[in-house]
Amino acid sequence: LARRSITFDRGTEFTDWPYLQASIGTQTWFCDPQSPWQKGTVENTNGRVRKWLSREVDPLSVTDADLIEICNRLNATPRKCLGYRTPAEVFRKKLLAQIRHAG
Repeated sequence: LARRSITFDRGTEFTDWPYLQASIGTQTWFCDPQSPWQKGTVENTNGRVRKWLSREVDPLSVTDADLIEICNRLNATPRKCLGYRTPAEVFRKKLLAQIRHAG
């Protein structure tokens, strides 16, 4: 319901995209070469994540609890592009509007 599509860059880390698409039931897209503007906010988010996960961190050492904590922090950080609201606030408002509209 919340994910309609995911846009990937052309990195080799996304070679298993068909499995992701099938498992979460969302459409996947790839950016055109040399077209970083097609990735939306991914580069900005990558920079934010680096506060907690430096490039030196072994990805296999990151626990599910670590990832949940990072997601919670990201979703609780106000963003200028959201009128200084948090992503969680904006998502909650949109989700409640969908529920009211469907009901």
